[in-house]
Amino acid sequence: MSEIRHRTVHVNGIDMHVAEKGEEGAPVILFIHGFPELWYSWRHQIEALSALGYRAVAPDLRGYGDTEAPATAAEYTCLHVVGDLVALLDAVAPDQDKIFVVGHDWGAMIAWYLCQFRPDRVKALINMSVVFNPRNPTRKPLETMEAFYGPDYYICRFQEPGEIEDEFARLSTETILKEFFSYRNPGPLFLPKGKGFGHSPDAQITLPSWLPKEEFNYYCTKYEKKGFTSGINYYRNIDKNWELTAPWTGSQIKVPVKFIVGDQDLTYNSPGTKDYINKGGFKKNVPFLQEVVVMEGVAHFLNQEKPDEINKHIHDFFQKF
Repeated sequence: MSEIRHRTVHVNGIDMHVAEKGEEGAPVILFIHGFPELWYSWRHQIEALSALGYRAVAPDLRGYGDTEAPATAAEYTCLHVVGDLVALLDAVAPDQDKIFVVGHDWGAMIAWYLCQFRPDRVKALINMSVVFNPRNPTRKPLETMEAFYGPDYYICRFQEPGEIEDEFARLSTETILKEFFSYRNPGPLFLPKGKGFGHSPDAQITLPSWLPKEEFNYYCTKYEKKGFTSGINYYRNIDKNWELTAPWTGSQIKVPVKFIVGDQDLTYNSPGTKDYINKGGFKKNVPFLQEVVVMEGVAHFLNQEKPDEINKHIHDFFQKF
C-alpha cells in the first residue's frame, strides 16, 4: 500500500501542512480535525477511504501540528479558518467544484461554517459530535455557557489569554493529552482554577485502548513543539464568531448531512441536545439532514475509537452522491 503523502501548501497567507492519499482526480474528502487533535486523528479514515476510491485530504488546521501558527488570537476566527480551507481546495483540487467533507469536534463547527458560507463547494457532509446550533441573535454564546456551567467550565477557563497556559505549563504535555483523550465522563469538563483537571498531577492516567502508545507519542511530539495556545485560540473567538456571523442569522445548512455522535460524548449529553436532535429542531435547521447515528458506549473521539464503523458510515453515505 502506498504511503500517505505530506506537503506544505501556501494558502490564505499561511503555510498549511496537508496529509493526503488517493488517486489524483478521485472524489475528494476533506477531513477537518478538532482539539486537541491533528490531521493524524484521521489516519484510519485516510487509509480506508483512499482504498475505496476517494482522495483523502487532511490538513493540520491553522496553529496545529506542522501548519503555521499566527501570533494573535484574533487570527483564529471562523472566517480565517474557512478561508484557509477554501484556498486549500482551490490549490489541491482545482478541478472539483464540490467535495465531500467530514468534521469532528471543532472541525465539525468549522464544517458547519463552511456549509453556511460556501455551500456551493460541498457535495455532502458527515459531521461528528457537535450539532449545528443556529445563531441566537439576543445572547452571546459565552454568557449562555457560563450561565449553564459556571466559570470552571473548560471553555470559560480557556478565555483569559495566558491563564490556562500557565496552569498547563505545570503539567506535562503528555499528561494534558492523556487527560483529554481518556475523558469518558458524559458530563461537562471542568478545569477548576489552579487545580488542573481536578485531581493530583501525579495520578495515573491510562491511555484508552484505541490509542496505542506509539500513536499517542505522535500527538505528544507535535504538541510539545507547538504548545496548546493556537488550539485554545479557536475557543477565544467564540463570541467574535457570533459577531461576525450576524449576516447568517436564521440561515439553514443546505447540503446533505449525516450526523454521528457517541452516547457517552459530553456534547451529546449537554443540556437540551437530545431533545434538539429528537424533537425536530436539528432537522428544521438542517433540512437536508438524512440520518442521525447515536453509537452506544462510544465517547467523544469516535472516529478513533470505532474507526471501522465510522469508515463504513462515511462510505455508505457518500456513495449515494
